[in-house]
Amino acid sequence: MPIYVVVGAGATGSATARMLAEAGAQVRLITRSGSGPAHERIERVRADATDTARLVELTAGAAAVFNCAMPPYDRWPAEFPPLARALLTVVEQVGADYVMLGNAYGYGPVEGATTEDLPLTPTSVKGHIRAQMWHEALAAHDAGRVRVTEVRANDYLGAGAISPFTLMVGAPVLDGSPVSYPGDLDAPHSWTYIGDAARTLIAAAGHEKSWGRVWHVPSTSEAPVRELATRLAAAAGRRTPDLGRMTVDELREIGRTNSVMAEFPEMLYLYDRPSILDASATKAVLNVTPTKVEDVLDEMASAHGQRRRG
Repeated sequence: MPIYVVVGAGATGSATARMLAEAGAQVRLITRSGSGPAHERIERVRADATDTARLVELTAGAAAVFNCAMPPYDRWPAEFPPLARALLTVVEQVGADYVMLGNAYGYGPVEGATTEDLPLTPTSVKGHIRAQMWHEALAAHDAGRVRVTEVRANDYLGAGAISPFTLMVGAPVLDGSPVSYPGDLDAPHSWTYIGDAARTLIAAAGHEKSWGRVWHVPSTSEAPVRELATRLAAAAGRRTPDLGRMTVDELREIGRTNSVMAEFPEMLYLYDRPSILDASATKAVLNVTPTKVEDVLDEMASAHGQRRRG
């Protein structure tokens, strides 16, 4: 029976571990805290992903390693590159396939739909970090040292998902509070359901055409924020939300006392215009189709209701 290693127990890492286990695989889920979903086939291990010697021990014999780890948003420059290099070193040493969870930051601003064959021309600090991580992994693949693929998502939806929408729109909508959003409320936008991201990671790990290339997660919706917020409110039985646009100055003022929010201004190009991720190749080759957005919004509303009752 194959053993898979998942590093990181955020929403997507946890979903990936759970899906693998439910399909009958043995999973070793590695986090700093030893957290993650409880399942008889998931072994939760506390370890530092930058400790290469320890990670070599934990990944020996694994069929594939899924890198779903992400440092805190405001500590990417210091912590993300060392983490990615450590994991790349580990998979090279143990001979496991390497599946990376990425996003669209590395492309920089794009006119029209973003396709996987576009060059990486980042304009942000975080975009440069993402691009660097992929280039280093791809170089190892091209040199024959490891088989690697990257699955790229857009902004996340789903219970437990963290994104500008869930933080600045979803939470207040579900609480019945006004929304102030730092982007175009009526621009089409690709939204990634965490379950679809997990399914794409697993499909990529099992397909011989995956290696040495990138795959986009099929979007659950391309609805603008205004439409998505209204539909989320309806799913939760809330009133039609009061939506307003936050100015850049207002966002920066919030960032003066919130180090995570301080990281958003450089990424506003993703939210002040259409941002569409083309996933036609993923659908055609990996046979991954998106979850209906109605089901995703129902999940978010239900999870919020459970937290309130708890």
